[in-house]
Amino acid sequence: MKLLADESVDFPIIARLRSDGHVVASILQESPGLDDEDVLGRAYRDGVVLLTADKDFGELVYRRQLPHAGVILLRLAGLDESSKCDLVSNAVTDRAADFPDAFSVLTADSLRIRPPPTSNGKAP
Repeated sequence: MKLLADESVDFPIIARLRSDGHVVASILQESPGLDDEDVLGRAYRDGVVLLTADKDFGELVYRRQLPHAGVILLRLAGLDESSKCDLVSNAVTDRAADFPDAFSVLTADSLRIRPPPTSNGKAP
């Protein structure tokens, strides 16, 4: 799977996904300080799923309805590094086909995958 990791994603998660064989570009390594709209736009233009721990992307997708190629929001506060890496790795490996164009939220207890919002109630 091809992903773009926002600056908010812990580097050990990025390293784990790369070791699993996923292609993960990192904003922290390539364009630190890039604003959220530009990060979302880059992921969309590149056709890759955005991986983030920044809930502001929910506002960009749902309230502002900016286009995206898929977002995985990590809500893993309180977990140790190894547990975070395992959860993200398992989710991305097991559900890769479900993430494109969806807004997903991964927590310690669940994975919610939602289709993109639309103004007419139908997916584009």
